[in-house]
Amino acid sequence: MTGRERVVRMSVELPLWRALIGYRLLTMVYAVLLFVFTREKFERPQIAVAFLAVMVLWTLATLPRVKNAARCTRAFLIADLTVALTGILLTPLADEQAQTVDGPTLPSIWTAGAVLAFALKGGWRWAGFASSLVAVANIVERGEPSRDTLHNVLLVWVASIAIGYVVEVARASERTLARALEIEAATRERERLARDIHDGVLQVLAMVQRRGTALGGEAAELGRMAGEQEVALRSLVAGGLVPPSRVSDDESLGAVVRAVEAADDDPGGPVDLRTLLTPHAGARVTLSEPGAPVLLERPVARELAAAAAAALDNVRRHAGDGAQAWILVEDWPDEVIVTVRDDGPGIAAGRLAQAEGEGRLGVAQSIRGRLRDLGGTAELISVPGQGTEVELKVPRGKAER
Repeated sequence: MTGRERVVRMSVELPLWRALIGYRLLTMVYAVLLFVFTREKFERPQIAVAFLAVMVLWTLATLPRVKNAARCTRAFLIADLTVALTGILLTPLADEQAQTVDGPTLPSIWTAGAVLAFALKGGWRWAGFASSLVAVANIVERGEPSRDTLHNVLLVWVASIAIGYVVEVARASERTLARALEIEAATRERERLARDIHDGVLQVLAMVQRRGTALGGEAAELGRMAGEQEVALRSLVAGGLVPPSRVSDDESLGAVVRAVEAADDDPGGPVDLRTLLTPHAGARVTLSEPGAPVLLERPVARELAAAAAAALDNVRRHAGDGAQAWILVEDWPDEVIVTVRDDGPGIAAGRLAQAEGEGRLGVAQSIRGRLRDLGGTAELISVPGQGTEVELKVPRGKAER
C-alpha cells in the first residue's frame, strides 16, 4: 500500500461528506413532515407542495454529487444554494403570516446542508459567502427580523465558517502527512540499498583503491578512479542523486555546465537545486542534501549554485591540493541554506579587504553579490589553520519575487 493510498483512507473529509448525505436526507424528511403537520396555516399550500416536491426530487437526484469534493462541482453548489434561497423567499407567498409570526421557512434546516457543502468544498471563505446569502434571504423573508431569526442566522454563519476552517486545516495536515510518508518510503529504500551495496560493491571498490595506491603506477590511477566511483555510489545511496564520473577538475567543471544547461533546456517550473550541486561531489568534495527535492525557481537555483561553485573554486585555488570540502544543503519552509566548508589553512585577517582593493572580487561579487541580488545573505567565517566556511541563505519569499 502506497503512502498516498494510506492518506486517502485516513482522510477526514470522507466521513464529513457521508454525514452531509445523511443530513440532507433527514432534513428533507423533516421539512416535508413539518409541512404535513402544519399545512392548515398555509394560505397557498399549493406553492409549498410544489416547492417541497422540487426539493425532494433535487435532494434524491443529487446525492451522488455530495459523496466527495471531486463530484461536488461549483455549478452544483450554486444550483443547490439557489434551491434553498428560492424556498426561503417563497415562504411568505405560501404563508402570509410568516413575516409576522416566527416560524420555519419552507426548506427549514435543509438550507444548512447547502451551506455545509460550500464549507466542505471550498473552506471557510466559501462557507462565509454562502451563509451570508442565506442570512440576507432570511432577513428579506422576515421583513423585520426578530431576535430568534438573527440568532439562527448567526449560528449558521459561525458553524459553517468553523467547519470550513477545520476542513482546510485537515487538508493541509493530510498533505504534510503524505509528504512525510513519501520521504519515509524513500529513506527505507535507500537504507535497504545501502545495506546491499555496502556488503558488496563498496567493499570491492574500497579494496581496489587501497591495492592500487599500494602498487603505484597505472594501478594507482585505477585505484583513484575506483575511489571516485565509490564516492559517487555513496552519494547515490545517501541522497538519491548520482554525481557524474570525474577524472579532472576540468571535467568536473564541464559536468556543472552540463547540469546548468540541462536546467535551462527544461521548460518546466522550479528546478531541484540538488541536481545543480551534485556534479561538484567527488573524492575531495562531499555533498549532503535532503532526501526530498529542494525546489527553487530556475534563476534562483542557478545563482545559488553558481555562488556555491565560486566558493568551491576558492577552495581549489587557495586551500591546497589535499584540502577536503563539504557542501551541506538545508531546506527550510522559509529559506534555503547552502553551506560550503573546507579544512584548508583559512584566510588571514584583512586578506579579503586587500583582495577587493586589488580588484579581485571573487567573494565580493561572485558570492556576496549574487546572494544580495537574490535578497539573501552570504556569511564567510574563517579561522587561520581551521579552514573556511561560507553560508549562503536565500529567503524563499524574496527569491521568488
